[in-house]
Amino acid sequence: MNTELLVSFVIATATLAISPGPDNIFVLIQSITYGKKQGMAVVFGLISGCLIHTTFVAFGLSSLIQSNVELLFLLKLLGTGYMLYLAYRVFRSSSVINTNVTPTESKSLLDLFKQGFVMNVINPKVSIFFMAFFPAFLFSQTQSLVHQFYTLGFLFMTTSFLIFSFLVFFSSAVGSILKSNTTFQVILKWAQITVFLGIAIFILITH
Repeated sequence: MNTELLVSFVIATATLAISPGPDNIFVLIQSITYGKKQGMAVVFGLISGCLIHTTFVAFGLSSLIQSNVELLFLLKLLGTGYMLYLAYRVFRSSSVINTNVTPTESKSLLDLFKQGFVMNVINPKVSIFFMAFFPAFLFSQTQSLVHQFYTLGFLFMTTSFLIFSFLVFFSSAVGSILKSNTTFQVILKWAQITVFLGIAIFILITH
């Protein structure tokens, strides 16, 4: 088992989770507006939704790769292209992070959990991202592909859960920084671009 590869996966996941995006901004807004319990309800929903995508990728990609080894090379190319596309989208987007969107009504913890879960499950970009991201970090020559994909999925969920929970419990401070410091927002934008470019290169050169 390649432990260094797993550590690299966790570092990449943590960097992606902390980079501004629809999910963590939504978590931040709910936490600032209604409180930490509401923010954590959304977090649990989002992370639970990742299990569906992990299952889809684990069984779907495993069977395809086992039946056609050359497909792994094609996935590497597609993964590299998708990461470059994400970097380009971030480059074209505004550096200003809007945390002033206020929900119109308060919702129960169960409703917020459901909303986070549905937001994640119905988003095809999550499965596409997993398909592009996970194959480059297959870490064992002996373990089954399904087991490896689930291991990566749970590492992704655990790391994202910890980062999102941090945003919830320090939502007031994070929100204040984002509102008052435009330089920090620009740094986050370019950090996100750098991460996507770095992952694209890593996917391309990994054997």
